[in-house]
Amino acid sequence: MSSGPPPLISVIMPVYNAAPGLEAALAGLWAQRPAPDAPLPPFEVIAVDDGSTDDGPALLEAAAARETRLRVLRRPHQGIAKALNAGLAAARGVYLARMDADDTLHPERLARQAAHLDADSALHLSASCVNFGGDAVTAHGFAHFVDWQNSLRTPEDIARQRFRDTPVCHPSVMFRREAVERWGGYADGDFPEDWELWLRWLDAGARMEKLSPRLLTWNDLPDRATRADARYREAACNELRAFWLARALARANPFHPEVWVLGAGRMARRRLAPLWQHGIRPAAYIDIDPRKIGNRVGNVPVLPRAALPKPGRCRILNALTAHGAAEEAARWLESAGHGPDDWLLV
Repeated sequence: MSSGPPPLISVIMPVYNAAPGLEAALAGLWAQRPAPDAPLPPFEVIAVDDGSTDDGPALLEAAAARETRLRVLRRPHQGIAKALNAGLAAARGVYLARMDADDTLHPERLARQAAHLDADSALHLSASCVNFGGDAVTAHGFAHFVDWQNSLRTPEDIARQRFRDTPVCHPSVMFRREAVERWGGYADGDFPEDWELWLRWLDAGARMEKLSPRLLTWNDLPDRATRADARYREAACNELRAFWLARALARANPFHPEVWVLGAGRMARRRLAPLWQHGIRPAAYIDIDPRKIGNRVGNVPVLPRAALPKPGRCRILNALTAHGAAEEAARWLESAGHGPDDWLLV
């Protein structure tokens, strides 16, 4: 589709060897309808075929022959960031929505998110809660992550917890073209392209909010990028977190460069190790394990909770990763009088 008035929404869907779920994803888009309190704006779908070698290209061409709202871009395989940027460049909409070729969406998703952005001119990105499309028993870690992500609704919660992990589900978002023009599109590097985008935009002052209805089913497939792509490995995520966390601490930590770290375990130390390369300095690790307390790790003491400075006298990084540990520590910090300005979840 290239003639006629531009649509309000451009849905950008990168496709790479996604034939098994592609028809269901497209069917969900063609089934979009108005919400009871929101009309369905005109929209287009830009499917960016990133050099697929399966039946996906043929399925896309057949679908485009039937549906004039679908445009297909064919590219050599260069990865998701470049595919997404090609979609952004081709998009004609004011609102840009993301969709993956192996996920399914609620029939009122586009209407609800467009209305969300229409209602608040200061909002740059609308996300939604999502359903976990997998086995919550065998993939309990990812299911727990989806639950955590769904718990972040307000702009304040999303901004504050952005250093823990990506705070919004990438294929659930709709954002303003203006955000891309102001802060740039997807960076292509050794990191998750979506988390890098959110960290960069949030650092610049973007406002993001999440709708409570679950407007997308985020399917957990064996070849999901977070499992198969090296850019999503733990070390890459730790490096990305460190870069943007260091910038935020340099700007907002009154005790810079010193921080106090909750968690002296191996995972917490590995998570924050790249941060020390940016000049941030750990004053101490705080732990509750008597076997760790009293030791030194890299010449940094491991101390009990009682040794933590009083509220307003330090900046704390809650780096606990065991299931439920960070939540318990957050409750303890609150009970000890430490407010949101005193600590960050990382």
